[in-house]
Amino acid sequence: MSATSHDPQRRVLLQTAASIAVSQLAANAAAATTESTKPMDKKQHNGKPGEFDFLSGSWKISHRRLKNPTTGEWDVFEGEATCWSILGGVVSVEELRIPARNFSGMGLRTLDVENRQWSDFWVNGRNGVLAPPGVIGGFENGVGLFVSDEEEEGKPIKVRGIWDNISAATCRWQQAASRDGGKTWEDNWIMDWVKTS
Repeated sequence: MSATSHDPQRRVLLQTAASIAVSQLAANAAAATTESTKPMDKKQHNGKPGEFDFLSGSWKISHRRLKNPTTGEWDVFEGEATCWSILGGVVSVEELRIPARNFSGMGLRTLDVENRQWSDFWVNGRNGVLAPPGVIGGFENGVGLFVSDEEEEGKPIKVRGIWDNISAATCRWQQAASRDGGKTWEDNWIMDWVKTS
């Protein structure tokens, strides 16, 4: 059976991994009160279960990743993903694969039902480590916006992820960075998704 097929055993394994990750995140959240894990203003988000259901299924993905900001050179490559919505739409699990580069990873999106906001986490298949805290965000008018404060060479930057162009058969994820507090943004990764099932 191909990697992109809906293998029931694979689905159970991914669901189990996601459930363990969610449990670990809940434990971490209970033990930590850092600014990055505090809920954002509830007025900024109106999240509800099922908002990531559009990702469920198998996909082919065209990647464009900024290789050299100075020259504007982009690295272009293909990938694929299989995604599931679980726990009544409160969690979305994504298995991303880039066969030509022997790379895989897992996207894990969880809804804080009480605070009505989504967190987007990543697990690199090479190290298996869940990278908290998740990037906080939500959807408005069919567009998902996720923003985090990070560091680049010791300097603060903002990183923004946007889900848009969402339809029954397509979607797009774009990542951009801002080095001036959000006044201007530089796209550095664009993923165009086309559903195959």
